Amino acid sequence: MLPSGENYAHPKICFFHVLFKAAALAFYILSALFFDSFVIIFVVTVLLSALDFWVVKNVSGRILVGLRWWNEINDDGESVWKFECLDQESLARMNKKDSWLFWWTLYLTAVAWIFFAIFSIIRFQADYVLVVGVCLTLSIANIVGFTKCRKDAKKQLQAFATQTIASRFSSTIQSAFSVV
Repeated sequence: MLPSGENYAHPKICFFHVLFKAAALAFYILSALFFDSFVIIFVVTVLLSALDFWVVKNVSGRILVGLRWWNEINDDGESVWKFECLDQESLARMNKKDSWLFWWTLYLTAVAWIFFAIFSIIRFQADYVLVVGVCLTLSIANIVGFTKCRKDAKKQLQAFATQTIASRFSSTIQSAFSVV
């Protein structure tokens, strides 16, 4: 459910987070009414979806949920995922409404593209399956990246908590023996 009682901390970022998703979906849905050219439909829909991918990955992910991911190819040719997250104190202060909007729109957009893919397959429209496939791939890439990043952040939190508890326990033991 939508968190109540608080406003969006970053309304402009939330707006643009939703804008390109909605624009890509709306253009894809309505384009057949206005354009006869598949090339125009393909280019504009994929461009809007690519803009959405970039905004989510590089702007709204950092600001709305405090996460950032990227993928690099190392010297051995292997794919290596890299993750960044805010410190634990900053993550705890993140706006719940911003976070809710970020995650729900991320997943709902992928569900919408899956629906359109199924619809295109049923109608035997291979060219539109290609458009939807590109958009779905970009959407899923962000889902995978941010989900892995969130799991990595939770691991870091657990490691930090374990280290802090062990450190305090150790200092308590040392101070107890130093008194004697």
